[in-house]
Amino acid sequence: MEYKNYMEVIVEEKLDEVLANYPNCCTCEQCRHDIAVIALNHLHPRYVSTEKGQIFARIEEMNSQAEVEVIRQLMQAVEIVMAHPRHG
Repeated sequence: MEYKNYMEVIVEEKLDEVLANYPNCCTCEQCRHDIAVIALNHLHPRYVSTEKGQIFARIEEMNSQAEVEVIRQLMQAVEIVMAHPRHG
């Protein structure tokens, strides 16, 4: 049985949208990963194991409050990474 934290998909989908508002933020692979990981660590996981589960997760994602929370966590993560980038 395969399972996946569907929140990872949502964060990846919203990352570029949020980064567009931060033109001074580095978008190298390391910074992008750091932003995603920081945000994911502050969001509730949404594990799915079936296609039906993915459909329910997608419906829940459409909930505007859930979307706002993902964007809020991504914005906070961008601020952290901008202040403390880990690349050279």
